[in-house]
Amino acid sequence: MRHEDHIALFIDSDNISHRALEGIINELSKYGVVNIRQAYGNWTKDNLKNWEEKLLEFAIKPIQQFDYSKQKNATDILMTIDAMDMLHTKRIDAFAFATSDSDFTPVVMRVQQEGIKVFGFGEKKTPKAFMAACSQFIFTEKLMNNYHSEQNEEEEVKKSIKKTTKDLKNDKWLLNLLRNAQEQTMDEHGWSNLATMGIYINNSSSFSPVNYGYKKLSNLLKSMDIFDIYMDEESKQMSVRDKNYKV
Repeated sequence: MRHEDHIALFIDSDNISHRALEGIINELSKYGVVNIRQAYGNWTKDNLKNWEEKLLEFAIKPIQQFDYSKQKNATDILMTIDAMDMLHTKRIDAFAFATSDSDFTPVVMRVQQEGIKVFGFGEKKTPKAFMAACSQFIFTEKLMNNYHSEQNEEEEVKKSIKKTTKDLKNDKWLLNLLRNAQEQTMDEHGWSNLATMGIYINNSSSFSPVNYGYKKLSNLLKSMDIFDIYMDEESKQMSVRDKNYKV
């Protein structure tokens, strides 16, 4: 994506902490301009009273939705309708959904059918179906490192710690993802261009290095210590090759 691309952010305030907003905006700003920012909820409820300051701070438009019944979530329905309307009426280069609710999985899949990238943000309890449907999914717990209070400072510090080399190597899903991406993009000498490898990973999964405590894929790969890494000083291009590769 180009940095001038337009991103529409839809926030399910019932399923996302207001403390994650800064991290979400900062993450999306790497990819484009978040010029549509809307948060949905019943703002008359006491449990959303802490949102007001954050909505003003990050210029997020609050969308009021009353609860018409206890069985149905009217907020989800309105958020879905607005997303579909914008899909067909506005020029949007990427969508972002901040929610831990799997009910938005069909919406994400519909947007993806139009060839539009979808960023997902949610808690670690988010169902795998929603995470897998997104182009990239990031746990909000990893985006709240700057929030501190006497009550939860210790907990948040623990969440911000990077995964160790041992932890990374024990993650079979991660190992398979990275090794497969490297094998699929390597040249006749076993080397893969890191940028090409990253594109393959983004096209085949909702992986993000942020979920492992790393801002960049290159930093995560260095910590894993399963690839040889070469930097071309002239082109500034990084290449990687499996340490077990036989020449």
